[in-house]
Amino acid sequence: MNDSLSVLNLKNVGAKIRFERERLNLTREKFAELLNLSPYYIGQIERGERKMSIETLVNIANTLHISTDYLLDNSYKIDDQCLISESFSQYNSDVIDDELKELFFILKRCSKKEIDLIKDITKLIIPYIK
Repeated sequence: MNDSLSVLNLKNVGAKIRFERERLNLTREKFAELLNLSPYYIGQIERGERKMSIETLVNIANTLHISTDYLLDNSYKIDDQCLISESFSQYNSDVIDDELKELFFILKRCSKKEIDLIKDITKLIIPYIK
């Protein structure tokens, strides 16, 4: 096994799940109900105390409208704000408003295929908005 491969960080995955659930204003109970799981089990997942099946991971991602890539990617974490500051460091701080941050988080959760589609649609729409 290659030493450069990172091990899946369950606490990071759980933190992302909780972050996204809260962004959708879902209680743990309501979220568990949507997934047909117990709130206690969801809590264990969100704290990184419990592993989940691939099927559960996919169901969680679909329910939260995020990609499994986003959940499994250890390269960015929810518990620090370096995501925003590093990605927008080239912009004047006055330009970084809530809408831009929200757009950033939406795009961060998309797959390569979804990003490509969003870029193509954006290129088509912008001339008509102007």
